[in-house]
Amino acid sequence: MSTPKEKFEIYPIGSVSRAENSVQLQIDEMYRPALKELDGFSHVMVFWWAERFATPEYRQMLTCNPPYAPEHLTGMFATRSPIRPNPVMMTTCKLLGVDEEKGVVRVADLDAFEGTPVVDLKAYFPVCDRVREAHIPEWLAGWPEWMPEAGIGLEEYES
Repeated sequence: MSTPKEKFEIYPIGSVSRAENSVQLQIDEMYRPALKELDGFSHVMVFWWAERFATPEYRQMLTCNPPYAPEHLTGMFATRSPIRPNPVMMTTCKLLGVDEEKGVVRVADLDAFEGTPVVDLKAYFPVCDRVREAHIPEWLAGWPEWMPEAGIGLEEYES
């Protein structure tokens, strides 16, 4: 693996809280002013750091057989796997509520573990964040066109 030519610093702005069948993002006090007007959006893109996969071993893995297509070898950039050179993940979530004062953002579903660092939030803008004629490869045929209302969850991966 080559040595990176530049280094970037990413600081968490908060963390994931999973309690009582709800998912909340607890935003650190210094970042709470950035929540202003977020509650006017229906969805938010949550960028999070997959810290369980931030080891040198995982960050050097460049191909895999994804669990949703185990017979198919892919490059990591053709997956949504947290195992990648930089384990920055993104999930578009239905926004259920924002409490600016307490720094709590409630979302419908998020495929991140309890305590996962949140590194950024971006309001979902349909004009920028969706495409009209998207397609997926043949080996993913059969996947639903839209995210199920209940989300995809972490049930089988919780430890």
